[in-house]
Amino acid sequence: MSWWQAVVGRPLKVRESEHEAITAPEGLAALSLDALSSVAYGPQAIMVVLLAAPLAPVSLLLPITLSIVGLLAILVASYSQVIDAYPQGGGAYTVARANLGTRLSLLAGASLVVDYVLTVAVSIAAGVAALTSAFPSLYPLTVPLCLAILGLIVVLNLRGVGESARAFLLPTYVFIGGLLAAIAIGLVRSHPAVPIPHQAVPATLEGVGVLVILKAFSSGCSALTGVEAIANGVPLFREPRQVRARRTELFLGIILGLMLLGLAILATRYHAVPGPTDTLLSVLTRGAVGSGWPYYVISFSVMAVLGLAANTSYGGLPLLMSVLARDDFLPHIFAIRGDRLVYQYGIWVLSGLSAVLLVASDGNTMNLIPLFAIGVFTGFTLSQTGMVVHWRRERPPHWQLRAALNGLGAVVTGTATLVFVVTKFLEGAYVVVVAIPLLIWLFWRVYRYYSRVGEEIHVNEALPPIVPGSAPLVIVPFASLSRLTSEAFREALAISPHVIALTVALEPGAEETERQLAAEWERWGGPVRLMVLKTQYQSVVRPVLRFVTTVARQSDARIMVLIPEIVPEHTGASLLHNQLGLMLAAALRQRTDVIVSILPFHPHLLDGASREDPRPSPHP
Repeated sequence: MSWWQAVVGRPLKVRESEHEAITAPEGLAALSLDALSSVAYGPQAIMVVLLAAPLAPVSLLLPITLSIVGLLAILVASYSQVIDAYPQGGGAYTVARANLGTRLSLLAGASLVVDYVLTVAVSIAAGVAALTSAFPSLYPLTVPLCLAILGLIVVLNLRGVGESARAFLLPTYVFIGGLLAAIAIGLVRSHPAVPIPHQAVPATLEGVGVLVILKAFSSGCSALTGVEAIANGVPLFREPRQVRARRTELFLGIILGLMLLGLAILATRYHAVPGPTDTLLSVLTRGAVGSGWPYYVISFSVMAVLGLAANTSYGGLPLLMSVLARDDFLPHIFAIRGDRLVYQYGIWVLSGLSAVLLVASDGNTMNLIPLFAIGVFTGFTLSQTGMVVHWRRERPPHWQLRAALNGLGAVVTGTATLVFVVTKFLEGAYVVVVAIPLLIWLFWRVYRYYSRVGEEIHVNEALPPIVPGSAPLVIVPFASLSRLTSEAFREALAISPHVIALTVALEPGAEETERQLAAEWERWGGPVRLMVLKTQYQSVVRPVLRFVTTVARQSDARIMVLIPEIVPEHTGASLLHNQLGLMLAAALRQRTDVIVSILPFHPHLLDGASREDPRPSPHP
């Protein structure tokens, strides 16, 4: 077993894929942590806006949270309908592609990509913020801790979605149970268990502008990110997939709604505000259960779940990228599953982009929040709008009620998107406004490339019958006579009787080199024709490329270039080779239409007898 298999596990058979599918309880751990963990930064984002505005009381937190929970209920009901209508996954992109056309579907796809990448960065940054709130001495290590958690999540997801979900079950349910218990204890207390930072309540709300309230609402809507992930990842569930996915979506809505309302009520009762290095959730938890071991258990579970909430993106984005790739909007490599039956290339791209964001933002959640919800709510709006079109076209029983529900969701989320753009644009949201069109441009470039190639090779067209062709002219470049070149000439003669051995002699001394090689070739070369190219430059690739191009232009026969290449015994030993064969192959593929083939040679696999005879005759 290789070291890589030791890390990610043995290759899985296709029939084992059902073992990797998830149940409803596992779905909460695999696809709901983003939404559930948003209670750590959603209420705080509202509070930060209120504290920055003169005369804005923390008591506004509760009515703003109530409006957000109302929107949550609409989204949960709407995405339950998406699960039934489009169980193949892909979420807003799939819905928009089926009902709103290609352009709007690409807007949805680009928005989801931005959302998923930011989800990873925000979740991990918030998890580390919870840890440094409990242990302030760790604050200088914020970025290294973020990258370490990211690395752990990457490894778990490369092992498979099912394994990552099962690995996250314990911290998920400790977090849910611990936080709900802390909220319940805090609600029955007459006063906080320990003194906490608080804000005096203004006597009047006059002077609190509508813009402040809208800005606080838009910031708090970051708590709704991840609600769509279950609908995006329906294929990840066990059969019956739709039933399990709907059940998970309902559980998510109930638990998240209770947490948001409970925290808002606690913060209002305590007039609590976050401290300089203390999150609002940490302040409220300490006020509810004190500073003893229950506080640290909940803090650790919050930290773990926040960090692991990034797993939601790993369940959604690789699957979305595979759908985009099958539709020719992303490179087809993203539609290929790895040995562990996961879309590993999507995992690597998501991880790389998230790492860049974490480093660029110094692992600060507040630096990322302004970027966060625009992509999310754009996807929400397009998905709900697409479902309205879907119900009008399909017209099942009670379709008017379903369309009205989705229509209400589209109006509310569309309004929230506009509020986000207006209120957060100068705080960094312009990055998302620029990034989404760039992604759409990328999708179109990839699509046009595949369309052009498809036309050139006549994809899906009737093809003429296959008839045998004549033997090609095989050119074998070599540097010196050895066992390697002998094997290459033998293989070339097995392909065609027309073989040219091609070498380059560097000036000065090219004439002497040519004479020596010609003399040796008389007794060793057999039926292979020798061609020596002379050059005054140090480049070997350039004269070979020029010769092959000339021969291909003048000859009616097909041209094949067979390049022998040593395969080292160890990966590190590849650095000891000059890679000339690979550079030549790359140049030929880019600038000619000849057939280029690499002949691998494994000297460490030869037996002793083979090693004693380095120059056997190349005669077939």
